[in-house]
Amino acid sequence: MALPDDGGASTEDAGSTATAALPPAEAITTPSFLRLPGARLRTPRWQWGMVAGLVALLLLQIAVADRARLAADAGTRPWIAGLCSVLRCSLPAWREPAAFSMLSRDVRPVPGQAGALQVQASIRNDARWAQAWPSLRLSLSDADGRVIGTNVFAPADYLDRATDPAATLEPGQSAQIAFRVREPAASTVAFTFEFL
Repeated sequence: MALPDDGGASTEDAGSTATAALPPAEAITTPSFLRLPGARLRTPRWQWGMVAGLVALLLLQIAVADRARLAADAGTRPWIAGLCSVLRCSLPAWREPAAFSMLSRDVRPVPGQAGALQVQASIRNDARWAQAWPSLRLSLSDADGRVIGTNVFAPADYLDRATDPAATLEPGQSAQIAFRVREPAASTVAFTFEFL
């Protein structure tokens, strides 16, 4: 039996025509990193610079915001002080009560005033940095060593009016302090000072 004539095209020709109808592989749009074997996506260097700059800015903001705590540590205080000198930020005074030394001290009755004691002392700042004036605890004891009275004096209590209590003592600087207290009992024979 004879097949109808389809214009001379065989089945093999029909298959090649179907494949020829597809666009060539080069014409399909694919990302460049998929076309090249072994190629990787590259980030421009300026983007890494921006990331590093933003991280540095964040660390700077943290340091400035937390400068009081960082300045209280002897290891970080020098670079925080340098940072604040550049940025013109305030830095709290160093606080190390144990670095104050008592050079001399004296507690005597005030002549003509019963029950009043005159306290005089000389102190020195032995810390590496300037410190605020310390609070001072004075304890009075009797002959048996029992504490019969104690009080804490703020800088405004023992400094004269010409001295600013908010001022600081520079490293190695000494100062004289004087104030009066009421004697808690006539049996007071000893006294101790403590810096707070």
